[in-house]
Amino acid sequence: MLKSLIAASISGALLFTSIHAQADWQDTLKEAKGQTVYFNAWGGADNINDYIRWSAKHIKEQYDVTLKQVKLTDTSDAVNRVLAEKAAGRNTDGSIDLIWLNGENFRAMKDNNLLYGPFSTELPNYKKYVNEHARQSITRDFGTPVDGMESPWGMAQVIFMYDTATLKNPPKSMPELLAYAEQHPGRITYPAPPQFLGVTFLKQALYELTPYKQALSQPVDKADFQRVTAPLWAYLDKLNKVAWRHGVIFPTDSSQMIRLLDDQEIDVALSFDISAASVQIQQGNLPDTVRSYVFTKGTIGNTHFLAIPYNSSATAGAEVVANFMLSPEAQMHKQTPTVWGDLSVLSYDKLSPADQKKFDAIPRGIATLSIAELGKTLPEPHSSWVKPLEQEWRKRYAQ
Repeated sequence: MLKSLIAASISGALLFTSIHAQADWQDTLKEAKGQTVYFNAWGGADNINDYIRWSAKHIKEQYDVTLKQVKLTDTSDAVNRVLAEKAAGRNTDGSIDLIWLNGENFRAMKDNNLLYGPFSTELPNYKKYVNEHARQSITRDFGTPVDGMESPWGMAQVIFMYDTATLKNPPKSMPELLAYAEQHPGRITYPAPPQFLGVTFLKQALYELTPYKQALSQPVDKADFQRVTAPLWAYLDKLNKVAWRHGVIFPTDSSQMIRLLDDQEIDVALSFDISAASVQIQQGNLPDTVRSYVFTKGTIGNTHFLAIPYNSSATAGAEVVANFMLSPEAQMHKQTPTVWGDLSVLSYDKLSPADQKKFDAIPRGIATLSIAELGKTLPEPHSSWVKPLEQEWRKRYAQ
């Protein structure tokens, strides 16, 4: 009898919670109607910009929320703008409603109390489709606890690209990359930090080369930075001497590396987009002989997020956008290689059988690796390592 009463009480409490949550979300939808959400997002890739436009069209049709992308060259510009608004006392009616970010930028906003929330764990699609235990990076963003202050949007992993018509056996580790560069001067390069892919290249090399890997998961001030990173700088001293343009000039981003690969100026390009090669082949920017690959011992991977500034003038609209971005419809379209190819953050096991079939039917593209082929994902170092790595690189190599 007692067990029955307890079970009934629990069931009633859960039902009340569910009804209350649904009512709250209906209130959010009503408040969001007619709002304009200014979405600050990196604008350096046409296919990603196209995807955001596709999302905006559907969000407008379904929720009467207008999504306007403000294209950034560096996400830190948006973080600094919110920080400046806070310093000026602009605590409402901020100029930014939603930001695409992760890592150091998220930590900076969280540490400075620049975020609205927690909100993400209460989004209907988060509760329905996201498994927080599937991947550590969903709840810890470069070592910083997410605590519901940003909503997962996609997952990325470093991949390398090469042309099979000119290169048969690409280098599959950092030591092999250096050996190849020394044998083929001018044919290897990487983006210049602080561009995020350039910093990721440093982190990939550091993870492979340092014997103190455990230190990378801790805040940098708890480690001996010079000791941990010494193998990285010794490596780059050698690589830069034989790199493209003698390590005096570096590509600005992955897009420029892809153009250099297409022009046969370099032999290996890299991207954080696993479908980059397939998309560029589809668009006629790379020959169809280009293929993707990863290093034998794995490559850096992470989750990227959507966050709402504390002074957003359209928090309800921003939540509606974040929730739509977690829908199977939006995640499926985003994972299509010729659209973006960004890996879904949804748990496959939580999808309906019909949606599982749709995900299974997504074409990979001729140069996109399968989940199995992507192999081991290496963890991002704690976000506090980013600035010291950037600063040391600039001190040593920036002209």
